Amino acid sequence: MADMADGLSTSRFRAVDLVVDTKPDLTPVSEVDRAVEQALRSELARMRPEDAVLGEEYGSEGTSNRRWIIDPIDGTKNYVRGVPVWSTLIGLMEGGEVTVGVVSAPALGRRWWAARGHGAWATDPLDPTPRRLRVSNVSQISDASFSFSDQIGWAERGSASGLERLLHDTWRQRAYGDFWSHMMVAEGVVDVAAEPQLETYDMAALIPIITEAGGRITAYDGSSALGGGSAVTTNGRLHNDVLALLASS
Repeated sequence: MADMADGLSTSRFRAVDLVVDTKPDLTPVSEVDRAVEQALRSELARMRPEDAVLGEEYGSEGTSNRRWIIDPIDGTKNYVRGVPVWSTLIGLMEGGEVTVGVVSAPALGRRWWAARGHGAWATDPLDPTPRRLRVSNVSQISDASFSFSDQIGWAERGSASGLERLLHDTWRQRAYGDFWSHMMVAEGVVDVAAEPQLETYDMAALIPIITEAGGRITAYDGSSALGGGSAVTTNGRLHNDVLALLASS
């Protein structure tokens, strides 16, 4: 499925005639977002006809306890501007728990994946051999590298001061953005990532990769990320301290 998505998305990346519309929430959606999700839904209908599907562009279908959760292009704003930081997210939820996650970023030449109990893995252009992922051992906020997307949504979440504290108190701050921030936590090269406004399809695929790499991912209040509408990802050692910063006013 990831290979299929990569083929479709890369074939239209930076196309001069790419069709881009604006959704009711004023976010962009391209013809590729729709084409990738339609292709993945068709493949699932063929291979797993009894399974349910939730996707960003076409909503929810089916009632099975096995539910595939798809974000066809995570980072659409990057995609439509020709920035190579975008990916397809594919997650599988079974009985209320996300058990499989795949994040494929073909323009970066990277792919991350995990299954419950089987570890988290990645490949990249420097090493096509799958390597097992492990979060960092950093234990102090003052030594941590922090990544986020931008400042949008932090004030609405009531965490504007929390962002300021994270920017001030951490050792290094970068806005790698979207899925990449969280995958870098799984790789152990970033220690904290946070985004204040996310949907289920933005997060599902990330969860098994982060947890199988030894990290934690929750909403800003410490509840389940899937139901909390936000995500903070850490190496685990820093998690409670980061939640405290996000709750500060």
